Amino acid sequence: MASNQTSLSDAKFSVPVSDVEQQAALGTETEDFDYSRRAQWLRAAVLGANDGLVSTASLMMGVGAVKQDIKVMILTGFAGLVAGACSMAIGEFVSVHSQLDIELAQMKREKQRKETEGKEEGEKESVTNPLQAAAASALAFSVGALVPLLAASFIREYKVRLGVVVAAVTLALMIFGWLGAVLGKAPVVRSSLRVLVGGWLAMAVTFGLTKLIGSSGL
Repeated sequence: MASNQTSLSDAKFSVPVSDVEQQAALGTETEDFDYSRRAQWLRAAVLGANDGLVSTASLMMGVGAVKQDIKVMILTGFAGLVAGACSMAIGEFVSVHSQLDIELAQMKREKQRKETEGKEEGEKESVTNPLQAAAASALAFSVGALVPLLAASFIREYKVRLGVVVAAVTLALMIFGWLGAVLGKAPVVRSSLRVLVGGWLAMAVTFGLTKLIGSSGL
């Protein structure tokens, strides 16, 4: 009788402890993988979108300072989108490919030192992908650049068009600044204000200098 009670008691304690340990271990592995990997890609995407937003909007505002034609403004923005996306993709591809070469060289040295198939497979899964990085950068830049383009596409009135572009870019800058702060674990208000003021300054400087040069007759 005593032996039966002891076995039942052992059974009651062994199952929950084992489940808890397994869930804790699984949760730890999931957190380590998801957060470290996704945060880097999401933050890079936010920065790329912010770059596309500010550079394209600044180009459109600069041209809009001397040309009121909507077609000229849209074509300028579209050219900025294509050129910027291609530049981002090529730059990211070259940069990440250099990193990949370093990683492969390190893996080769590790392979010579340790001939372990399990470790070798793990390293192959963790190497960077230049094509994926290039596509992500181009896509993120294009998403940001589409904001001022879409905002200006359907407004003929010159002053209203400029105002709508500034308003749309301001809203997008606040969103991108908030996302970047959350993903980077930075102060939200301060980081958002930095992004917003930086975008405003870029548009204002481009608009002012282009207006000055255009009015001088150059």
